[in-house]
Amino acid sequence: MPILHRPPRNDVRGIGPSWRARLRSTFTYLSLLSHVTSAKTASSIASSIDYRYFVAGGTCAAISHGITTPIDVVKTRMQSNPEKYRNILDTTAHIVKEEGASALVAGIGPTLVGYGIEGALKFGVYEVTKPLVVLAFRELGLSGGGTSTGGGRPGMLPFLLASIMAGAVASLVLVPMESTRIRMVTDPDFANAGLLDGLGRLVEESGLVKTLTVGMGAMLAKQIPYTFGKQVSFDVVAKFLYRNLNVPTSALSSLTKGLRPEYLKWVVSVLAAMVASVMACLLSQPGDVILTETYDGAGSHGHGHGGGGTNAPGGKQRAVGVGGVPKSKGLREVSSTIYVRSRGGKNTDVVRGLSGFFTGLQARFLHVGLIITSQLVIYDLVKQLLGLPASGSH
Repeated sequence: MPILHRPPRNDVRGIGPSWRARLRSTFTYLSLLSHVTSAKTASSIASSIDYRYFVAGGTCAAISHGITTPIDVVKTRMQSNPEKYRNILDTTAHIVKEEGASALVAGIGPTLVGYGIEGALKFGVYEVTKPLVVLAFRELGLSGGGTSTGGGRPGMLPFLLASIMAGAVASLVLVPMESTRIRMVTDPDFANAGLLDGLGRLVEESGLVKTLTVGMGAMLAKQIPYTFGKQVSFDVVAKFLYRNLNVPTSALSSLTKGLRPEYLKWVVSVLAAMVASVMACLLSQPGDVILTETYDGAGSHGHGHGGGGTNAPGGKQRAVGVGGVPKSKGLREVSSTIYVRSRGGKNTDVVRGLSGFFTGLQARFLHVGLIITSQLVIYDLVKQLLGLPASGSH
């Protein structure tokens, strides 16, 4: 009779040596993050927190979003009522004719304040988090924190994680501000309201908690891809340009031969910012449409909202809750509304498919392109004025 050997205890439990090693790495990582009182980690945190990143981020975000407010108004109208507003020029002319030129700067108050704070947090948290994530990766011996590009440069994964965290933190501030701004643009009753007045009215209608959290999923759907596309691509492209433009044998170096170093920084900033604007726009476009539809609170005719509703701009029916308060919709319902939207004035549904998530892309390319290009160039300029190195140059 053969002798039966009992499997090792670890195999019975389904945890072999390789899994034990992974678990140990996981616990080591958690320990690294939790024991921030250690001298090395505390020193890294202290050295990485620099107020100048927050100042530069807030300044560039407020300026770039402020100067592009008219384009954002046009883009928001096109997304909230695509049957009525079909292209940039016609939408702009219609707004000026019907509501006056001042309507093109509707919501500029929430834009300056909200995006100023958001920019400070987004850029600041991103820059502060990068070295901490790199440190964690290197302590664990993970490839993302290694020297994949040589010369002690970290891999891309820490940058990606830092951008995700920065986008999530910024969303907490943007939710109430963006809710107020979109209501000021799309709801005639809010057209003349200021930031504090509009925010106060939203709190009265929906309550403090709902005002601060409604649409958080939609905001994250936009902000995380947006931050990821903007911050990471700007860093990566800037590093690539500096690395190749400074090598005499590189094909790119001949294009900037004889260019003074201070001018080279401008060339790198503008080119990297333009690439970042395209990446951020494409990655965040579906989330931007979802965000507008969520805050607009308007469903297509006959899409399960019953008969109750208040008129939104362009004759759309705004879904309402108790007491006439606009009712927000979940991500699934919003996505379904965008995917299948009824044609204005008809009872038949038009299946728009994935193209519905790219409504207003033409206007947004112009809008986001101007925002990000100007924002990142201003960010680099302010950083250098404050004594920080240009992005990608170190």
